[in-house]
Amino acid sequence: NRKTEVFKIQEKEHERLKNFFEQTAAALVNAIDAKDKYTHGHSSRVAEYSKKIAEEAGKSEQECEEIYYAALLHDVGKIGIPGRIINKEGRLTDEEYDIIKQHPVLGAKILQGITEFPFLSIGASHHHERYDGKGYPDNLKGEEIPDIARIIAVADAYDAMTSKRSYRDPIPQDKVREELVEGIGAQFDPTYARIMLHLLDMDPDYEMKEHTDIE
Repeated sequence: NRKTEVFKIQEKEHERLKNFFEQTAAALVNAIDAKDKYTHGHSSRVAEYSKKIAEEAGKSEQECEEIYYAALLHDVGKIGIPGRIINKEGRLTDEEYDIIKQHPVLGAKILQGITEFPFLSIGASHHHERYDGKGYPDNLKGEEIPDIARIIAVADAYDAMTSKRSYRDPIPQDKVREELVEGIGAQFDPTYARIMLHLLDMDPDYEMKEHTDIE
């Protein structure tokens, strides 16, 4: 009947828009990876870790999906950072670090125009805030930091420690655990840091590090 046909058309259009969004997100991630040769795959791994944390925290299926895509695009602002700084081998100067610290602001500006999905710009803007208020760009503290960003912050730090860099190999898992424990209540939301520690304990062979790719 007529209602069934309209429903099928709407469902088909929804699926088409969803596919378009997923392809656009993937294209942005590829642009980030092309810019930063030392962290290829970082965005997709952080997205997977963030989703795992969200699932363990009991978030709904929709919340987990939103967290996944917010994490996938959390570093999109790096597109606006000079390649000579992003790909510099060795320690950054204070001036270069100040420039790098602008990528959350740039990311939020890039994504805030996607009004249908406001959570995307929240992840980009606040994933470098710290639970103790010493992060950037807004020095938010504790639960002032959006929930999505608190999850991404833990996943982001885990991947940074467990990925190979130009200046070091992945950090041993016992050291990663120490860093996460030390960061509870300081760098990280205690609840989400402890969930990440639980995921580590469920991964004795250290198989989770630096292998996840976009499905």
